Amino acid sequence: MGTSSPAPLAEVAALFARLGATAFGGPAAHIALMHREIVVRRRWMGEREFLDLVGATNLIPGPNSTELAMHAGYRRAGWPGLAVAGVCFVLPATVAVLGLAWAYVRFGSLPEAAGVLYGVKPVILAVVLQALGSLGRAAVRDAPTAAVGLAALALYLRGADEIALLAAGGLLVAGMRRTWRVLPAAVPVAWLAGGAGAAAPFSLDRLALVFLKIGAVLYGSGYVLLAFLRADLVVRLGWLTEQHLLDAVAAGQVTPGPLFTTATFVGYLLDGLPGALVATVAIFLPGVVFVALSHPLVPRVRQSAAAGAVLDGVNVASLALMAGVSWQLARAAVVDLPTAALAGAAAVLLVRTRLNSAWLVAAGGLAGWAIRTLTR
Repeated sequence: MGTSSPAPLAEVAALFARLGATAFGGPAAHIALMHREIVVRRRWMGEREFLDLVGATNLIPGPNSTELAMHAGYRRAGWPGLAVAGVCFVLPATVAVLGLAWAYVRFGSLPEAAGVLYGVKPVILAVVLQALGSLGRAAVRDAPTAAVGLAALALYLRGADEIALLAAGGLLVAGMRRTWRVLPAAVPVAWLAGGAGAAAPFSLDRLALVFLKIGAVLYGSGYVLLAFLRADLVVRLGWLTEQHLLDAVAAGQVTPGPLFTTATFVGYLLDGLPGALVATVAIFLPGVVFVALSHPLVPRVRQSAAAGAVLDGVNVASLALMAGVSWQLARAAVVDLPTAALAGAAAVLLVRTRLNSAWLVAAGGLAGWAIRTLTR
């Protein structure tokens, strides 16, 4: 790349601000959108390096898609890129959720968003499936990775724990390459959760500690966040009701960007704008630290044959989880003939053109809103 090209930091800011404003559909969809923009359209890195970064985000706690954005920002523009990518990806969702929280407190309900999501979901499904095909060719490198990938997908669909699958995938690929047979392995999973206790008076300090802990220990899907929030804020501290919690999670789902911005909604309910800011910063801060510590280690892991085999196993297990999420998304997204048509049209455009996926998502949302409006 010549010196006349756009400044890398400005590129990082522009890309992740746009993705943060348009990336609906959860972590699997976010990763698929980033793959299309970073690997396919801009060629900032190759399939293998991108896949390694996906695997690395699955090995640390926190919001996977936000951490992947920070890894990509670091790869493109160094330490400033890490910070800018994270902030720009999270900020649009934070502002959107903050607006919903204000409307909720003022009017007592969330604005209607079902029509937009009706059209966005099938388009996101097409983006995810295209990314799965491309990444799958890089991840399934031999018989052990193929076997582990299929086994991880089957176990995930039967309800197996995500973290156990990732850890077992890494160990099994390493073991199978070494001995060509499956080695028995114990997979310990640490679970750090707040202890039981009586309801405590609210304070911003306590709020920060709750969300720092959640950001530092939450593995797996962003939807696991619901269990953490309920245990701490409803059961242990008594700051929220069950209905408040469900409405907060709904706000995170109907807005683009990471589901962790549910914390913004919760913080606003508890203490207005100061609470929203404290909760948002606290839940995302551990991920920044983990990415900063782990990013320099990823190339070294790849250089080691044994560690590289473990990473290959984690990568193929990660894609298996992504495939499982895609199946679940398909069942919720393709519900009738219009949504099937939207998914098919998006898939054709993705395969035959290099059209910016943000335009497809926006068009899907507009089409969904129009269909719902016309068929009422």
